[in-house]
Amino acid sequence: MEANADLALIRRLADGRFHSGAELGEALGISRAAIWKRIHRLEELGLAVESVRGKGYRLSQPLDLLDPDALEAAFRGRAALRFLPVTESTNGDALTLAGQGAPSPVVVTTEFQSAGRGRRGRAWQSPFGANLYISVLYELAGGYSALGGLSLAAGVAVARALEREAPGLQPGLKWPNDLLVGNAKLGGVLIELAGEMDGRVQVVVGVGLNVAMSDRQAGGIDQNWIDLRRACATPPPRTRLAVAVGQELLAMLERFAVDGFSPFMADFQALDLCRDRPVTVHGSEGARAGLALGVAEDGALCVEIDGKRRYVHGGEVSLRLQ
Repeated sequence: MEANADLALIRRLADGRFHSGAELGEALGISRAAIWKRIHRLEELGLAVESVRGKGYRLSQPLDLLDPDALEAAFRGRAALRFLPVTESTNGDALTLAGQGAPSPVVVTTEFQSAGRGRRGRAWQSPFGANLYISVLYELAGGYSALGGLSLAAGVAVARALEREAPGLQPGLKWPNDLLVGNAKLGGVLIELAGEMDGRVQVVVGVGLNVAMSDRQAGGIDQNWIDLRRACATPPPRTRLAVAVGQELLAMLERFAVDGFSPFMADFQALDLCRDRPVTVHGSEGARAGLALGVAEDGALCVEIDGKRRYVHGGEVSLRLQ
């Protein structure tokens, strides 16, 4: 009940204009004192609310909220949709559905993640209504060994959606799972698995994209970042972007289930920001400098280190462009 009431208040304030406490209280059927308490709770969702005597309350920037009905219609017949305005993690929700035996595919999305996560256990900043958080649950055959290159294929799928929905944007891919514009991170991919080692695997492909995030909301990010609002003249509406990314991921998974990474390799190479550039590989042997030479057919990164070619897999290293 509390979450629904908070969401109703956010929808009233989403236009970025001032609304008086009396107006909000009448619309929501609660007292002005209750409105004041709810306003303060919105800060926990990463929202900045301005209060001006005689004018009322407004969000510091308007919100482009997701339209669950439009999402449902877009994926109908192709995937089930699970939308929760607030959740811990869309990947976590998808893994829970897998554990419950839910039929796939399922598209999971939200306005806010309280425990969004990135690769190697890092936190993913997920303020309310600012970015895109979407996960796809999909069943693949062949066990874990058949999944080489999946994160790279997912990056290609997201780049395709961005190129279509944000004309003029030139995203690039940094192995194994980052989307960049220039040298700034626009988004990332997180692959998580459930199922049998050698049998059918429930794959969760999670994507986070920065859309319209304030500097205050991005305070916990420790690397260069960019969002679509800064990267292109006319950012696409978030609902349309969610549909485009979800549909491209589903199409990618359908093709990957049959042919693996091979059909996506050329597109990845065209977007590869590391190829023929000096890199530093951080692994069990410490930090080692080398030259990136592209990717292998299983998605491994080929790096020349001390005159020898080495193949690096996603679970073993992190990568930093010099």
